[in-house]
Amino acid sequence: MIDTWLKPLPLIAILRGLIPGEAVAIGTAIADAGFRMLEVPLNSPDPLASIRLLQEHLGERCLIGAGTVMTPSQVGEVAAAGGRLIVMPHADTTVIASAKRAGLICAPGVATPTEAFAALAAGADALKMFPAEQLGPAVIKAWRAVLPPGLALLPVGGITPDNMGSYVAAGASGFGIGSALYAPGREVAEVADRARAFAQAWVALPAGGTA
Repeated sequence: MIDTWLKPLPLIAILRGLIPGEAVAIGTAIADAGFRMLEVPLNSPDPLASIRLLQEHLGERCLIGAGTVMTPSQVGEVAAAGGRLIVMPHADTTVIASAKRAGLICAPGVATPTEAFAALAAGADALKMFPAEQLGPAVIKAWRAVLPPGLALLPVGGITPDNMGSYVAAGASGFGIGSALYAPGREVAEVADRARAFAQAWVALPAGGTA
């Protein structure tokens, strides 16, 4: 269940550009800040190797998987590497169905209610609202009126510690955090500082980090 991983801190680390040689150090720094979900986009260098390393070293305390998953065959590759999470930029129902058949947690990307309901019908565990900059809190509030109660809505794109509050007030359940957290070449200490800043910002929200 994705809720088990979202409950401690509902922030997904998007590690685009991660290389295997730094995967464990970067992943550990982020996990130590409280993150419990890490995804390596498949357009990163040797992403399956990074996923294997993260799963080996952090799999007991974090949900590890892949982002930018585009095809059913890629779902199989991620599963073979030990990944347990599939995150997508789109809502291809064949990919969602493949993820669920493989026993993986799936968070497809959606930008309309039609995509959202189709993704849920295909078995999606949560919805990645992407791009968040385009959708905004007003869209989240409108969607909340019609989507199933308790469904995890996770905006992705342009999220910072300073703008999470408006999204949460509108009904966001958590977030995917990309370049504001990690970017290629960023030192481990800086990534750790950024991870802690996001975690602290979540806890400091008016809802006490329970929205």
